Amino acid sequence: MSWFDNFDHHQTLLNSVGMRYRVGGNPKGTPLLLVHGAPQTHVMWHRVAQLLQNDYWLVMPDLRGYGDASHALGLPDHSNYSKRAMAQDLAALMSHLGLERFHVCGHDRGGRVTHRLCLDHADRVIKACVIDIAPTLDMYNATDMAFAQAYYHWFFFIQPSPMPERLMAGDGTAYLHTLLGGMGGANALSMFEPQALAEYERCFSMPPLNGSDLPAMIHTMCEDYRASAGIDLDHDRESRARGDKIQCDMFVIWGERGVVNKMFNPIALWQAQCHGKVTGQTLPTGHFVPEEKPNDVAALLRAFHV
Repeated sequence: MSWFDNFDHHQTLLNSVGMRYRVGGNPKGTPLLLVHGAPQTHVMWHRVAQLLQNDYWLVMPDLRGYGDASHALGLPDHSNYSKRAMAQDLAALMSHLGLERFHVCGHDRGGRVTHRLCLDHADRVIKACVIDIAPTLDMYNATDMAFAQAYYHWFFFIQPSPMPERLMAGDGTAYLHTLLGGMGGANALSMFEPQALAEYERCFSMPPLNGSDLPAMIHTMCEDYRASAGIDLDHDRESRARGDKIQCDMFVIWGERGVVNKMFNPIALWQAQCHGKVTGQTLPTGHFVPEEKPNDVAALLRAFHV
């Protein structure tokens, strides 16, 4: 089957934010929103989407700041790359598509957007799945030397602009490969489909933003992480102080070779943030679970999102 056969590709402007997304699958199936992580785009879901297309109506967007979605300079407080802003983008996209209620699954940064989507738009989400993350606030609160070494990129990306951007852009493709391979585990880059890897390389090498010398996606990816270390933590603390919790049932998938498995108890941490039932399963992978074990991920999503 050719690359993304049976899935329509769209670009649209919603609330002044450029959105790129693919939709397809079973138009009579339950809507399932698939949200990618960093440093990737929606194409990370290709293998899973092929396996689920007969069961669900699938929506796969690029988050703002990634792929061919909007790229803009970060605001001083990084609020335009907060998970709240990204979750609002996704809610607007699903409304644009006439999908008021839907299931959602997010990997990596997409899981953090999924968390905020469940809190800010609780009436929209039927069930939620997150892949290879624990709640952001808990992960930062537990930071020690071992975590800082394992997830060094969290602390590198959040340094003030333009230092991280310029260092990464010096040899962007090499750094991208190091990041993907280092978190990928045993199979390293070989787990990524050639078309997907080429897409990640293209986007990571995007030219500078208008009126700036900052490389577009590298800068906006850093802004995503800067938001997570600042305004997102403020939002999470405010939510916890109010007693806000995820209302729906949640399923958690994580890789047994990954940092989340080694350093956190994801089921317990997510259950503490949910009124719904939290279940989950580890898979024999590194961080990029959907691309390393797409058959297993598809089967778990099919069993949960019913």
